[in-house]
Amino acid sequence: MSLHVPALALLLALLVDRWFGEPPVRLHPVVWMGNYLGWAGARLQRGLRAATPVLVPAPINAPQAEPQETADYKAFWLGALYWMGGVALFTVAAVWLENLLWGGLRWVAVVASAGTAASWLAAGMTALLMALLLKPMLAWTMLQSEVQAVEGALGQSLQAGRERLSWLVSRDTTTLSEAQVRESAIESLAENLNDSVVAPIFWFVLLGLPGAVFYRFANTADAMWGYKGVYKGQNWEWAGKCAARVDDVLNWLPARLTGLLLALTCGVSLQVLRREASKTPSPNSGWPMAAMALALNIHLGKPGVYVLNPTGGTPLPAQTQHAIFYASKVLLALVPIALVALYFRALVVL
Repeated sequence: MSLHVPALALLLALLVDRWFGEPPVRLHPVVWMGNYLGWAGARLQRGLRAATPVLVPAPINAPQAEPQETADYKAFWLGALYWMGGVALFTVAAVWLENLLWGGLRWVAVVASAGTAASWLAAGMTALLMALLLKPMLAWTMLQSEVQAVEGALGQSLQAGRERLSWLVSRDTTTLSEAQVRESAIESLAENLNDSVVAPIFWFVLLGLPGAVFYRFANTADAMWGYKGVYKGQNWEWAGKCAARVDDVLNWLPARLTGLLLALTCGVSLQVLRREASKTPSPNSGWPMAAMALALNIHLGKPGVYVLNPTGGTPLPAQTQHAIFYASKVLLALVPIALVALYFRALVVL
């Protein structure tokens, strides 16, 4: 009976996401991750200020700032230590909870005969509890609603669209045109299709609940710390480098899987996809974004940085919904693959 628990948990998690959306903020593990990263980030930045080189002449007897190379080294390792502390906290909790669930199921299996109603009920309850723990690592329903909200706001005014987009992206939205707001929303949909759906499922399939939690913490850390240079008055060039690099590694395969599934379900040339995906500074985000641009036959880009599918048209209002439809096809294609993989992983573990 335990063979079916992870697969059933994944299906139930997706159903809970579809029917109920996100859990309350006070009970949301990703919010807890963000709270830890906010606290740790504030302490990290305070600890680094003394290491910043003085740019103006200082009094002769004033303490001298550390050399830039030493400051960078300190920033990197201090950021890495805070990152490791957080990932250990949440991953160990996930390991403990998953072991608790499996322990309860094994206890029922010993007490009750295999195949009895009690054993199947225990397996179902284990799957449900695992699904409730897995669900916060996934955010497909929220992602759809946020992208639709941007399009709805654009229907009211450009300013409303810019403001709503700022909920989704970290870039400055105050000067974007209507077309650029829509481009950014579709880009965010494609990129977060990987970050909020495909990658958590990928790591759940490989490593169970701890894998999904580990990935979600790493991805949240990258979103909050993984900036090049100064962001909102704080320098993350080296302090956030560990978070950014780990996120790159964890997303390498899932991002390409997302792009591949988009291409296969939408009839996109894999050769063209590979060429366009290489245009972005990120080693991963170009794959789902390029696949979406090619599927919709539109151009997507960040002004002065990159343009994907430059011969494509400007995205129109209806294409936002088309993009959501294409992203839904990826999830529908991914689920049976994940279920088969979970079944075989359970066979290997047992």
